[in-house]
Amino acid sequence: MAGEIRQAQIETLERKNAEALLGGGKERIEAQHKKGKLTARERIHLLLDEGSFEEIGKFVMHRSKDFGLDKQYFLGDGVVTGYGTINGRLVYVFSQDFTVLGGSLSETHAEKIVKIMELAMKNGAPVIGLNDSGGARIQEGVVSLGGYADIFYRNTLASGVIPQISAIMGPCAGGAVYSPAITDFIMMVEDTSYMFVTGPNVVKTVTHEEVTSEELGGASTHSTKSGVTHFSCANEVECINHLKKLLSYIPQNCEELPPSLPYEPQGDETREVLDTIIPENPNQPYDIREVIEGIIDADSFFEVHKNFGENIVVGFARLGGRSIGIVGNQPAVLAGVLDINASTKAARFVRFCDSFNVPLLVLEDVPGFLPGTDQEWRGIITNGAKLLYAFCEATVPRITVITRKAYGGAYDVMNSKHELRLANGRDCRDGRAGGC
Repeated sequence: MAGEIRQAQIETLERKNAEALLGGGKERIEAQHKKGKLTARERIHLLLDEGSFEEIGKFVMHRSKDFGLDKQYFLGDGVVTGYGTINGRLVYVFSQDFTVLGGSLSETHAEKIVKIMELAMKNGAPVIGLNDSGGARIQEGVVSLGGYADIFYRNTLASGVIPQISAIMGPCAGGAVYSPAITDFIMMVEDTSYMFVTGPNVVKTVTHEEVTSEELGGASTHSTKSGVTHFSCANEVECINHLKKLLSYIPQNCEELPPSLPYEPQGDETREVLDTIIPENPNQPYDIREVIEGIIDADSFFEVHKNFGENIVVGFARLGGRSIGIVGNQPAVLAGVLDINASTKAARFVRFCDSFNVPLLVLEDVPGFLPGTDQEWRGIITNGAKLLYAFCEATVPRITVITRKAYGGAYDVMNSKHELRLANGRDCRDGRAGGC
C-alpha cells in the first residue's frame, strides 16, 4: 500500500514537472518562436553553465480568483527563478515567461523575484533579470502593483552592493520598465524588445502622436536617443553573450575585487603606436578609441553606451590582466566637449566602478562644456556637476592622462588631481591613505 502511494506521488510530481516546463503551452511557445524570441527556459539554458541551474518556486501558482483567473492556472506563474553559474561563478536569475498571461506580474510572480533578489544579496552574487513582460496583471489590481513596489525596494537595497543586470527580451511596459531602470546595466534586442511607460495607443489617445513601438521604445531609440539602454544587440543569443562578457569584468559584490586574467607580456611593451595617434594640428580630431587600444591588453575593450553621448567614451578593459574602467573624451565627436548626455553617461559609469572596486583610467582631451541655450535650459550645470561629484566621491585608484588639452571647468570635472586629494576625509597626496 505504501509503495502504491509513493508511486502515485512520483507520477504526480513527474506530471507537474512536465506541465511546468511547458509554461503557457505548446501553441504559445510556437508563437514565441515565430516572433524570433526564445522561451524563458531556453534563455536560462543559454545563459548558465550546462547543468548548473537550480530552480526555485517551480510549482508556485497565483492566488487571485477574480475576473476568470480561477479558471487559468499555470505552474510557475509566469516567471522561472533560481540560481546557477556562469563560467563557474554563482549568479541568481529570473526569466519572465511571456507565454503565461503575457508575462504579466502577479503577487506570487513578484514574490518569486523578490526571493531571488534577497538570496543574491545574502550570498553576495549578481542578479540577472531576463525581462519579457506586458506589465502588471490587471486582474489582481493593487496587489500586483504592490508586488512591483516590493521589487523596486529590493533593487534599491541591492544597488551598489551586488551587480544587477537587466536583459530586455520582449515588450516591457508600465511598471515592468522601472525595475530595469534602477539596475546597473540594461541590454535590449533589436526589433523584438521594447520599453515604454505608456504604449503607442495611449500616446495617440493623449497626445495624438502617431508612433510605432519601435520608434517609441525600441532598442535603437533607447541606445541612441534616451540612453536608457547600455547595449543594443542584434538577437537574443548575442544579448546573452554580451551579458556573459560584461560579468567577466566585474566582481561578485562590493566587497570583492574584479576577476583577473593571467597576463604574459607580448615582447616589446613600449607601444610606439601611441606616438603617432594625436595630430600635430591642435584643431584636428582623432579617435580616442585608438589611444585606448594602444594602452590596454589586446582586444580587451568592452565599450558601454557606445551609441549615446558619443562625445565621451566609457567602458571596461584589462591592463596586465586586471579589470579597469576607462573614461575618455572623444575629439572625433563635437570636439570632445562635455554636454548633458556625456556628463550623465560618464557619471553613472564612474559611480558603478567606484561601487565595485574597478580602478579608473581617465583620458582627457576636453575644450570645455557645450555652450548654448538648449544646454543651459536643460540643466547642464546640475548634470555636469554629477560627473564632478562622481569623481570626487570615488575612492578607487584613478589615473588621469591629459592627451592634448583640458580647459576651464571641464578640467576640474574630468578627474583633476585636486579631486584626488581627499578620500574618506584622508589626504591622499602622501600616498599613505588606503584606497587612494
